Amino acid sequence: MSRRFRVAVIDDFQRVAAEMADWSPARADGELVFFADHLADEDALVARLADFDAIVAMRERTPFPGSLLARLPRLKLLIATGMFHQTIDFETAKARGIIVCGSENGPGLATTVEHIWAMILALARRVHDEDAAIRAGGWQVSLPPLLAGKTLGILGLGNLGRAILPLARAFGMKPIAWSRNLSAEAAAEAGVESVDYERFFAESDVVTVQLKLSPRSIGYVGAGEFARMKPSALLVNTSRGPVVDEPALIEALRTRRIAGAALDVFDREPLPTDHPLRELPNTLLTPHMGYVSQETYRVFYTTAVEALVAFRAGRPIRRLA
Repeated sequence: MSRRFRVAVIDDFQRVAAEMADWSPARADGELVFFADHLADEDALVARLADFDAIVAMRERTPFPGSLLARLPRLKLLIATGMFHQTIDFETAKARGIIVCGSENGPGLATTVEHIWAMILALARRVHDEDAAIRAGGWQVSLPPLLAGKTLGILGLGNLGRAILPLARAFGMKPIAWSRNLSAEAAAEAGVESVDYERFFAESDVVTVQLKLSPRSIGYVGAGEFARMKPSALLVNTSRGPVVDEPALIEALRTRRIAGAALDVFDREPLPTDHPLRELPNTLLTPHMGYVSQETYRVFYTTAVEALVAFRAGRPIRRLA
């Protein structure tokens, strides 16, 4: 009797993956197991996943370095939702004959733009403080600034950076942009003023980080940048945690070098329960939800099932390795 093809769907934090797609093709001649918890320890991951033939991973929640892939002897297929991944060792996957596939992105860009603005508005208007105060029996504890007329500094003018511009103008904000590689021509094409490094951090009332993580972008915003910002300035990071120097950010928040930060991404995810960011009163924290929506998940998981079926038929699709 042949062994059943086993598929693990991991990091299903909200326990919704089973509802977001028709998984019956995966169950037709195999076994499907959903895991809602997150395992960071490699030994624990090996113990859980060593007997699976395929893994469906949500974005970059669980990294797949070569050391982990080498300890998964039955793994033939790794599907990671989305098409851009920096936490998979593609060379080791190729060497071990593991096919890596992605999924369609769906409305991920629109979802992230909504989340960016939700964080900017909530942080500026101190929505989280007022909500907490009301629940504790209080009333009107903050005096928020007006965003209209303020300067929005966009750090990185890629797809997301350009996508947030229309709402910046709708809210009456003045957008400016800077990054090490941003040209005046690219900024002009997007319809935003390109400024130099000093002006960017000195003039921005809100800095929103829209850079991809790479070796060159790690620590892009650190103590030197915080020292140049206004004490009333706000930082919003929906990019990747390491783009902002986390110890420098914590110090800037503790000393009120800047007024506050809204963070959707962190150096370590999930954020440890004893992390100092959880205790700082001038932070707004969300658990890497920028790309998360019902619509995005449906596209992610539906096209992941398509990739699984295509692999079983010997015709892998959306191959990354």
